[in-house]
Amino acid sequence: MSPRRIDPQLAAALLDAAAHLLAEEGAAGLTTRRLAAAVGTSTTVVYTYYGGMDNLVRAMVHEGFSRLHRRMATVRATSDAVADIMALGYAYRANALDHAHLYLVMFGSSSLGGFALGEGDRQHGRYTLESLVDAVSRAMEQERFRPGDPLLVAQGMWIALHGLVTLELGGYLIDPYDADLCFEAQLRSLMVGAGDDHDTTLISLARARRRRPSRSAPSSTSDGVPTHQ
Repeated sequence: MSPRRIDPQLAAALLDAAAHLLAEEGAAGLTTRRLAAAVGTSTTVVYTYYGGMDNLVRAMVHEGFSRLHRRMATVRATSDAVADIMALGYAYRANALDHAHLYLVMFGSSSLGGFALGEGDRQHGRYTLESLVDAVSRAMEQERFRPGDPLLVAQGMWIALHGLVTLELGGYLIDPYDADLCFEAQLRSLMVGAGDDHDTTLISLARARRRRPSRSAPSSTSDGVPTHQ
């Protein structure tokens, strides 16, 4: 099929609707009939655009990481690498909250069921770590962090924040220790744990807090067309 006949908005709407069905109801809830009805199109369109459900799930994973990458890329590097790391953390969390269902699918939730997702698909999103690895490396160069392997440190931070965000999406973080409080406490702990001074971390956190992204920022497909939210 010629790419000119593909409607990027409809393609994105199919991905978002499929993510909702898969995350909320599991693999059994994601059928071409249910998906077509949710978007207001025909079942034929699902196959025309994605060729089958396995390809659709794979496309959801890739689109999820593309959105995450675009959000992380909005965090510019500054002279305060530790503030940059925490700003990246805010961006990561905002992206997950804005695209919660897609986030759950892209990390291989158990809801994927029998849909085929290869190791290459699961590892697809590793490039989204690049900006974090760079910021960690700069923090080490600035002697804010102890010397070490930037990739290992960055991956540890990713693991910690992913766990927190997943608990938040599941509704497990409640008052008096709500998600905002837990998130900033986690950021402080990670920075100090990497070698930063506690008081200096607080200064950087204040800087990062001012750079927090607004929720529900417009997202787009890879060709720049806004998606349906």
